[in-house]
Amino acid sequence: MKIAIADRGFTLIELVVTITLSAIVVAFAAMFIVTPVNSYRAQARRAELVDSADSVLRLMARDIRSALPNSVRVTRNGNVAVLGLIATVDGVRYRSTGATANALEELNFGSPDGSFNAVSLFDGITRPFTTTTHYLSIYNVGVPGADAYSGTNVITPPNTTIDIRTSTNLLFPNEDVVTVTPAFRFAYTSPARRVFLVSGPVSYLCNESTGLIQRFAGGDLAANISSSDSDAELSGAGGLGATPSRVATDATACSFDYAPGAAQRAGLVTLRITLSRDGESVWLVHQVHVENGP
Repeated sequence: MKIAIADRGFTLIELVVTITLSAIVVAFAAMFIVTPVNSYRAQARRAELVDSADSVLRLMARDIRSALPNSVRVTRNGNVAVLGLIATVDGVRYRSTGATANALEELNFGSPDGSFNAVSLFDGITRPFTTTTHYLSIYNVGVPGADAYSGTNVITPPNTTIDIRTSTNLLFPNEDVVTVTPAFRFAYTSPARRVFLVSGPVSYLCNESTGLIQRFAGGDLAANISSSDSDAELSGAGGLGATPSRVATDATACSFDYAPGAAQRAGLVTLRITLSRDGESVWLVHQVHVENGP
């Protein structure tokens, strides 16, 4: 009986040779494929880290630009870098004593005053605007007796009712009428006659041990917030009642520096953040000018 050639199988040697050649082909293919794939993944990680760091720096810069003059603070507690400030909604010029014949439209610094006019309109609020969680501040220069963190002289007390409405006086149609209850006496006039509507404290904590960067907003505007440098102090039980939010992870190094400048020169905040993941690290630097003229 003859076996047709088409019915023949393959030998073990042929199988081994085929497997060997296939392995060689796959190995060579892997050499050309793995490197580009790894490069793509590394590039994707770097892009994610850069985007995350850039987002954090932009958020911090936005808050710094809205900071109450002379309220920016930086500190470090071990592996935790801290940036703090008092955030404002807007600043306008007030009508001072002697500007008109109507005392209700002028801000009196000699005694507690419950009503005055702003000679321009507040931005960022919907009128009528009434709040007990905001503050008004005039001439915060960050020294004893004129420090908004201390809650006296230059800023209204907590739970003060602030009401802002557009003036109905036809002589001053583009002005806001500000009512403060109870009346408050600001201790010092501002050279530029500026009054700020303050929303409250904001703090950033960068924990280099856990890699977490958090933003804490709101809570009590107390003297000890200027030195608060931990989650427990800002938002924990018995803390200042701030609300934390996570803004970044993977932080391995943070540096916040502040040069306060002078009346003739703006202050400067320098922010440095390093983020690392799976062997990839990126670091970004951002500088923000701070207007400290009260």
